[in-house]
Amino acid sequence: MSSPVHRVTQDHIDAANADLAAPLERDYNHLGEQLARRGVAIDRVRERVGAFAVALPTWGVGTGGTRFARFPMDGEPRSVIEKIADCGTIHQLVRATPAISPHFPWDRVNDTDELKQAAAAEGLAFDAVNSNTFQDQQGQPLSYKFGSLTHTDPDVRAQAIEHNIECIETGRALGSRALTVWVGDGTNFPGQQPFIESLERYLDSMAKVYAALPDDWRVFLEHKHYEPAFYSTVIADWGTNYLCARELGPKAHCLVDLGHHAPNTNIEMIVARLIQFEKLGGFHFNDSKYGDDDLDSGAIDPFQLFLVMNELVDAEDQGRSGFDPAYMLDQSHNVTDPIESLMVSAMEVQHAYTRALLVDRPALRAAQQNNDALLAHRILKSAYETNVAPITATLRLRNGAAIDPLATYRQSGYRKAKAAERPSTGGPSAGIV
Repeated sequence: MSSPVHRVTQDHIDAANADLAAPLERDYNHLGEQLARRGVAIDRVRERVGAFAVALPTWGVGTGGTRFARFPMDGEPRSVIEKIADCGTIHQLVRATPAISPHFPWDRVNDTDELKQAAAAEGLAFDAVNSNTFQDQQGQPLSYKFGSLTHTDPDVRAQAIEHNIECIETGRALGSRALTVWVGDGTNFPGQQPFIESLERYLDSMAKVYAALPDDWRVFLEHKHYEPAFYSTVIADWGTNYLCARELGPKAHCLVDLGHHAPNTNIEMIVARLIQFEKLGGFHFNDSKYGDDDLDSGAIDPFQLFLVMNELVDAEDQGRSGFDPAYMLDQSHNVTDPIESLMVSAMEVQHAYTRALLVDRPALRAAQQNNDALLAHRILKSAYETNVAPITATLRLRNGAAIDPLATYRQSGYRKAKAAERPSTGGPSAGIV
């Protein structure tokens, strides 16, 4: 396995930080004085933020696409090893993304030790592994055109089950401890499939996958309102997701993708419900304007991201039973450099978490108990409106990362160097790579 030719060096990061460190220290101390007047110790907040992390999707470092087209950019990774190198660069610059989530069969290799060695060289561990039964692969004997785990043909269902079990075995070899299952199964026409029977087939198939889970593993069930099927989706909403997770057993949990809901859905309340009933498995962070847009986290509705984090921090502070969510980014980068988008998104999620730590929870509880709606709202907004960038930037500086990751990345020439190292394969394409 050959090492990439170009890397962002620590010397480059230190040089980029040199002129920014002194102003940052002043900003940090000033914010610390402001927070102290609110009874908040800034160093304690920084310590908690330092323990927060969000995983990177291996597929996220490639250019995404729509149902109509994908426009590749120069220097895209051509293999999972090159994807891992790009993920390592992101973590090097932000120090908040220490794990990667691979997708199979996209990331399949003959030797899993090669993946482990590549990840270890970048200081990365493996988060949940993801199965793929929403598209046909080259050489696949049976098609998923009309479903996978819910297909009317038992042979197709068996193929999908076998693939998920294979993902578990690969994940075990990599050191992962969770499997994420999203199926695109559904219908495009009324009457195409019986709703009850298709869900029964899903539960029967997933029960076989569930039985293959190691004792210390979890399976994350992902729901999606629509797409690729547009009339109905088998696991379309959090209620169906919750019922299926409860039916399967204690190792099954619900995964919340912020884009997998109807517009204006109160996602933070869904999060609270899943926490309450101990079925929250994790998150795929992104943002949305109309549907499953897979936009950069915080690009459209950063306040909603904060409100979701508020529920998560509240559960964390209370020590809620069964609360152990996995956090990951899941975005489609159609017009931006994917590395840049993932860095900025990781910081946005980190900022939302930091702001949620600043909520005056005793005061909020008192306002809620007294039915003081406006005061309760203002307590949340006070935390949300706080500029927490000095906290996260100081954390990066102390961890050897970049104070300004975006500027440092652009100054490094990484993308230009990769464009030379990774010649484009050319040709039109669509969808996700």
